Amino acid sequence: MTTKQRAALRSMCNTMEPVLHIGKEGINDNLVKQCWDALEARELIKVTVQKNAPFDSTREACDALCERVHAEPVQTIGSKFCIYRQARENSKIKLEEL
Repeated sequence: MTTKQRAALRSMCNTMEPVLHIGKEGINDNLVKQCWDALEARELIKVTVQKNAPFDSTREACDALCERVHAEPVQTIGSKFCIYRQARENSKIKLEEL
C-alpha cells in the first residue's frame, strides 16, 4: 500500500464509527470471526481498544488483529485504529484507483 492510498483510506476512516471493541478477553476466535465478517462486508473498519484490554498499546493490538485477519493497518490514534482488507468478492474500495 502506498502512502497516497493510505492517506485516502485515512480520510474515509475519519467519519466512521467503531464496529468492534477489544476488551478484557483480548483477541479471541469470536472477535476474529466478527472482524473477518466486517472486513468482507465493509473492507475498512474502525476498532476500539478498551482500557482493560490485555495490550500495552493500541499499536500492539492493531498488529495482532491484522496478523490474524490478514489485513493492513491504516491508522492508529489514541485507543482506536483502522484496518483495511480488500473483499474477496464485490470489492467496493479499489486501491488502484486511489
